[in-house]
Amino acid sequence: MATNSSSLAVASREPAHSREARRARRTGSVPGVIYGGSADPVSIAVNERDLRHTLAAKGAVIDVAIDGGASEPVVLKEAQRHPVRGQIVHIDLLRVDLKQKIQATVPVEVVGSDDAEAIKLGGIVAQIVREITIEALPNEIPESVSIDVTDLKIGHHLTVGDIAIPSSATLVDDPEPIAVNMAAPRLASEVEAEEEAAAEAGTSSSEGSAAAEGSGE
Repeated sequence: MATNSSSLAVASREPAHSREARRARRTGSVPGVIYGGSADPVSIAVNERDLRHTLAAKGAVIDVAIDGGASEPVVLKEAQRHPVRGQIVHIDLLRVDLKQKIQATVPVEVVGSDDAEAIKLGGIVAQIVREITIEALPNEIPESVSIDVTDLKIGHHLTVGDIAIPSSATLVDDPEPIAVNMAAPRLASEVEAEEEAAAEAGTSSSEGSAAAEGSGE
């Protein structure tokens, strides 16, 4: 569980237009905004490398210091990423009161696969739910939650309500949807049929390309 916060120094900036945001990114900074609480929103820029290291550290809460001033606790509300390169291009940080619970989305990890008898028999784990929303104090938000498939039998499933969350947290999502399935082993004939279909599709595509090249000569 995340009981510690990490620190991050940021610089204030004028509310950004797209040209200013691009200029910040070219200099190795990520534009963003801090909002929430009783204070006004503040546009910021943060060193991209420092941001990566901070987000990789343990703890949901980040102590942010603007222009070297006093720090204030925030949580990452949203990180927009480049659709191709994947790096963060903008962040939204939300001010929080460490004594008041907030809602947060956390990833779900499947555990127990190595010891599951069903998997040893050929069963296949199909994870349907990959993240859930919980409510907890900012410093008690876990980095992830888990769902244990050790005793899950082939053809059976676990629901969102079976996901293990800290006792200090509350599940916000509906507990009824299926989170994990233990699918039956795939028949060799099914695999062969899929491979043959893929091979035929590739052959047809190659023949179509050859015909197109020939017609263009």
